[in-house]
Amino acid sequence: MIDRRHFLGTGGLALVGLASGGIAAQRRRVRPKPVLSPHEALIGDLQRRTFQYFWDTTDPVTGLAPDRWPTPAFASIAATGFALTAYPVGVVNGWISRDQARARTLATLRFFANAPQGPAPSGTAGHKGFFYHFLDMQSGTRFRRTELSTIDTALLLGGVLFAQSWFDSDHPDEAQIRALAEQIYAAVDWTWFTPRAPFVSMGWHPERGYISSDWDIYNESLMMYLLALGSPTHPLPAETWNAWTDRFAAAWSDRWGEPHLAFPPLFGHQYSQTWVDFRGIRDRFIATKGLDYFENSRRATYAQRDYAIANPGKFVGYDAACWGLTACDGPGDFTVTLNDVERRFFSYSARGPGDRDDGTIAPTAALGSIAFAPEIVLPAAGALHKRYGSGIYQRYGFIDSFNPTLTAAPPGMRAGHVDPGIGWIDQDYIGIDQGPIVAMIENRRTGLIWRTMHRNPHLRRGLRRAGFTGGWLA
Repeated sequence: MIDRRHFLGTGGLALVGLASGGIAAQRRRVRPKPVLSPHEALIGDLQRRTFQYFWDTTDPVTGLAPDRWPTPAFASIAATGFALTAYPVGVVNGWISRDQARARTLATLRFFANAPQGPAPSGTAGHKGFFYHFLDMQSGTRFRRTELSTIDTALLLGGVLFAQSWFDSDHPDEAQIRALAEQIYAAVDWTWFTPRAPFVSMGWHPERGYISSDWDIYNESLMMYLLALGSPTHPLPAETWNAWTDRFAAAWSDRWGEPHLAFPPLFGHQYSQTWVDFRGIRDRFIATKGLDYFENSRRATYAQRDYAIANPGKFVGYDAACWGLTACDGPGDFTVTLNDVERRFFSYSARGPGDRDDGTIAPTAALGSIAFAPEIVLPAAGALHKRYGSGIYQRYGFIDSFNPTLTAAPPGMRAGHVDPGIGWIDQDYIGIDQGPIVAMIENRRTGLIWRTMHRNPHLRRGLRRAGFTGGWLA
């Protein structure tokens, strides 16, 4: 049931200055609460529940956020970056106090500032200022043989730098938050992670060195390169940005809608724009296309909706109000025949139009794009909630993913369960999928994260060195 205390919008009590008989007076005037559409009411409830995911599951001592819940999991540094971003959202919406958010944020930054670093294969949390993709929830050190991750470190830093700019009071703990954020960011040696310059490698293992793949196409690494260019201590050369974006032309596509830079899973369009406001600012490449990266993501969102309408794979449930493909959980890796059609399914995978699409819908794909295209995302959220109800909408909002095509549990199904009336339903929430939901709802509602990051000197430096001009940078 929707808690109407969590409506989006303003209302309630407001201070109003009045004059009476030449004597200034101030009093409270009760304003009627706005009557919001069911879709907006749902979004308010969803944001509250999704925020609560981070508040409840993140370790209050270390600040580490689990990769997923309720399945026992290791910590995800990227999910921790989203958690740091969610705390001020909780404050401005009245769900937690500033004191609570400050204490949790300070604990998190103290952990990362003091976490052991070094090249040893165990007993450390990172190396050269970067952190391992996954950390053990108890020890806070490298989980098994996971890689030192450049993109996940960047997503962590998004939350770190957002905290640096948002906690701006004279309170001594907020001053320490700002100092620790500076320390964590300044320690990252971006120049060390370019074995095939100018591009940044995706990762490094102490056992065998750099991963052979680089961040060399259009994807979620926009913010990573901006942070690498903006570093006050170990910046990449300014020409790195144009060398990278010169490769974007290969991804330009008009399939499934208006021409845009295509990256099939929607997370590639959402993650960087959780923190970076690309509205009205352009680099050399995107200026030649007559748009900005925000508009590009709007087009990518519409392309997913249009793909679902066309539904070339004939999957159950796809239509104008039920869509959304991204990286998410899936039923498992197996092939079965359903209604005389051989279907191949996947476990956790990055899905997109025509790319590993197995009928698995991830609500975060649409909801994480709410700031780009609310006019199609709001109906999608409403349709998902109305059609599938508590089957997919539970304690912390929409469950990570579900698949209406798979209505019987086959051998090889690895996770979740099958409800014959809905299909396959995941059992987990995933932190990096919850993060864009709570943050982008707030960006759409108030622009909180974007406006706060306008003030961050490191992001501004990175944008200018990348050649961005116009808009709020002017």
